[in-house]
Amino acid sequence: MKRGKIYLNDIYAGLLTEDENGFTFAYDAGFLRSGKAEAVSLTLPLTDKPYRDTVLFPFFDGLIPEGWLLNIAENSWKINRRDRMSLLLACCKDCIGAVSVVEDELDKPET
Repeated sequence: MKRGKIYLNDIYAGLLTEDENGFTFAYDAGFLRSGKAEAVSLTLPLTDKPYRDTVLFPFFDGLIPEGWLLNIAENSWKINRRDRMSLLLACCKDCIGAVSVVEDELDKPET
């Protein structure tokens, strides 16, 4: 299982996971209760119910670099371009815009 913490303007907003069934995004309950809650995307409106899909949600997929920058990421980290979640976790910690994705350290294998 791969997990990424989703931040909106440096505030923890929710958790994106990939498992054998596909992808799940769920807003954090504390974020929803806060007075600062905003949707990370128009396609993922605020809700207390998780979003599920068999493919990575288009909004998150759109954060992944393209072209020559994707080639650099692929070659540097040896990530297959079809492994969208791994690319998202590797490349989108500090991307342009209000949303960032940080790999959940609990799931990282020890080296």
